[in-house]
Amino acid sequence: MKASKQDLQRGLGERQIRLMALGAAIGVGLFLGSANAIKMAGPGIMLSYIIGGAVIFMIMRALGEMAVHNPVAGSFSRYAQDYIGPLAGYLTGWNYWFLWLVTCIAEITAVGIYMGIWFPDVPRWIWALAALGAMGSVNLLAVKAYGEFEFWFALIKVVTIVLMIIGGTGMIVFGFGNHGVALGLSNLWAHGGFFPNGAQGVLMSLQMVMFAYLGVEMIGLTAGEAANPKKMIPDAINSVFWRILIFYVGALFVILSIYPWNEIGTQGSPFVMTFERLGIRTAAGIINFVVLTAALSSCNGGIFSTGRMLYNLAQQGQALSMFAQTSVSGVPRRAILLSMVALLFGVALNYLVPEKVFMWMTSISTFGAIWTWGVILVAQIKFRKSLSPAERKALAFRMPFWPYGSWIALAFLSLVIGLMAYFPDTRVALVVGPAWLVLLTVLYYALRLAPARVKRDETPRTTKSADRPARS
Repeated sequence: MKASKQDLQRGLGERQIRLMALGAAIGVGLFLGSANAIKMAGPGIMLSYIIGGAVIFMIMRALGEMAVHNPVAGSFSRYAQDYIGPLAGYLTGWNYWFLWLVTCIAEITAVGIYMGIWFPDVPRWIWALAALGAMGSVNLLAVKAYGEFEFWFALIKVVTIVLMIIGGTGMIVFGFGNHGVALGLSNLWAHGGFFPNGAQGVLMSLQMVMFAYLGVEMIGLTAGEAANPKKMIPDAINSVFWRILIFYVGALFVILSIYPWNEIGTQGSPFVMTFERLGIRTAAGIINFVVLTAALSSCNGGIFSTGRMLYNLAQQGQALSMFAQTSVSGVPRRAILLSMVALLFGVALNYLVPEKVFMWMTSISTFGAIWTWGVILVAQIKFRKSLSPAERKALAFRMPFWPYGSWIALAFLSLVIGLMAYFPDTRVALVVGPAWLVLLTVLYYALRLAPARVKRDETPRTTKSADRPARS
């Protein structure tokens, strides 16, 4: 492997970043994991997704404000270092690396589960290893290869959801699949009301809803390799909230109108049930293929994220300098290879404790995501305060409702942490997550990992000099 000292290249186009942003917001949770959240909140789950989506929109606007001002590969890790302090940048970078490491383990575990439906006699760990090898190979090629795979993975999910919404609307309004008898909307309130478990049910579902949004912050990591970050990043971020409303809330609205909420999950995926009712006999196989691509997409994105974050940590002097090198195509291959080696631990877990891996990993990932989102908000508050009135006025992309939006979003994330402590199944995250941060802090001081001096307006050298933002 030839490594060079050149930096990342701006190889991601607008088409790819738009679909990557959409794909990051639509995960496996919508297809298979939404049933548990519906059991808690009933039709009120739609309110949970709207509230969670609004908070995520504020977090993404906070990140976007900094990313457009200073588009660098390390994104929020670099911003945490610049505006909060070196320790915060170090903890955020390594925490995010760990977050995507465990998320990838969860996703390759999911790949094993889905492939097991078609090939029940093949051990799950073999499929996990195959998924890791395939997605790792894509990331080692070039950033364009990663972006192209993400584009098609996202398109598969989007088309499936759109078809389900259109077909489901036909059932509700015109009686498709129901002998021409329109189903109407009565299922939304006929079984205990719209909030059958009251406000408590909506609150209890929030932790699961927020896990579904994990990954949207990845848009910030693309800033260092976007062809035109000042235009692409705002466009992608601004569309996140509306996409969430259309795809999450729209899909759930259709599902909850067709089926009583207290029966969802008892007969399999509501997506499968809806397509079968429309006369598509191979619906189970189609949805299994879709969730398989969703899991591969998340794994693909996770390997991308861990590689870029490790690259940034090495640039800051908080990881071995060898990981700051890139290939001739601008890919941090050594950083990616280390992440892939670490992910082999996930393959081993699939061999040793296949039944417990998914629950453990998703809980720990949620804690890591909340830490990352919280740091983004705090860094943005500090960033805005560091600017002069003239600099604030000149910001190309601003966070709305500042500073109140930031503080409200931080309070909401604190609420989700409290809810995670309430549930026995997710308490493991509040043990492993803080323990990991404590270990990182001890290593930081023991190894004296003082970061290299990095200018706040430094951006990667690229083959397109015209895309560089002006130095302030």
